[in-house]
Amino acid sequence: MPSPPSTTAVARRGPLDGQRLPGGASFTLGLAPAAARFILRGDAAARTAAGAAFGVALPARLGPAGSGAARAALWLGPDEWLLVGEGEPPADLERGLVAALSMHPHSLVDVSQRQIGLDLAGPLAARALNAGCPLDLRDQAFPVGMASRTLFAKSEIVLWRRGALRYHVEVGRSFAQYVVNHLDEAARRAPPL
Repeated sequence: MPSPPSTTAVARRGPLDGQRLPGGASFTLGLAPAAARFILRGDAAARTAAGAAFGVALPARLGPAGSGAARAALWLGPDEWLLVGEGEPPADLERGLVAALSMHPHSLVDVSQRQIGLDLAGPLAARALNAGCPLDLRDQAFPVGMASRTLFAKSEIVLWRRGALRYHVEVGRSFAQYVVNHLDEAARRAPPL
């Protein structure tokens, strides 16, 4: 007689688990807290309904992210947003969004397991990012709060400036190690401040 299936849950490993990430006075790189992540596509009515359910207004155009407590809505295109809820189970967040959007044409895709967040900080953070990212990260061109989909080296990322010297990067899990290695190398090779 075959043995019953095991009920032991297998712990999910992240692409950077167990790795020592760069840290110092001029540049630190760390994993962002675990989060539920959804890509939402829809028209203005869907944007409004989702914002009400999400508790954060979804931006209507490129510019500052909509954010509150542990939630953020990052504009990706004219009808597309990345919704991030730190520390939330994706199923809980999805339930509220699906209910709010039930009367509106939309697409809502859970990407919680597809990508991870990285937090960068320090005076060399912008220099490290600019080693692989074509965006102008000066204050007047990319102010605090600004978010944009862009490229970093050969990886698609979403970049969000969270403070004067703080950035958040959303990247596909399969590209995380590549991005971390590139950022670390760029920060180590940057000229002294």
